[in-house]
Amino acid sequence: MKLDVVLAGDHVRLPGPVPGAASGGERIVPAAAVRDADPEADPPEIRTVLGETLFVPAGRRAAPESFCTANGIPRRSRPDVWGDLLEPFLDTEFPPGRRAATRARLRRVGLGDEEVAAIRARAAPLMRAYNAVHQDWHHLGLADLLDAATAAWIPGHRPVGSTDADAFRTWAMEIADLGFPGPGH
Repeated sequence: MKLDVVLAGDHVRLPGPVPGAASGGERIVPAAAVRDADPEADPPEIRTVLGETLFVPAGRRAAPESFCTANGIPRRSRPDVWGDLLEPFLDTEFPPGRRAATRARLRRVGLGDEEVAAIRARAAPLMRAYNAVHQDWHHLGLADLLDAATAAWIPGHRPVGSTDADAFRTWAMEIADLGFPGPGH
């Protein structure tokens, strides 16, 4: 996934092609449309009032902090729901205690075993192909899922089709926000 958002003054600029941008061009998100940010997330996140998550390259971790301070945007961390959901696709084995802790965190955000299984089944083909290339053993999250969904570079992999991409992104971002109280909570 391209992580080249630019935080500039009172807006976030997303160079094209960007989902939701007119004719595939760049898109501007005003600071007033930013709900909150988590500069400590991996990669750092900026979240809009519409529930969209924008990612900032980890090498520019200080940029969201400065942007938030300048624009009065709250810093909030949220549960890493996708980190927990994608844990089985990491290139490592986890002990029963860790799996139980993951299951408990998913239940706290409202995901029961059947729903977790359904979400993982939907993500499985993408994440298996993605991690066959990356062989990540530490962390997979929302940014990785969205990258896998659009990655044309994964051999033998069909990314989420362009007609389904917006619906897939919305679905993934809604799941990322589970258990996260919005502003004022």
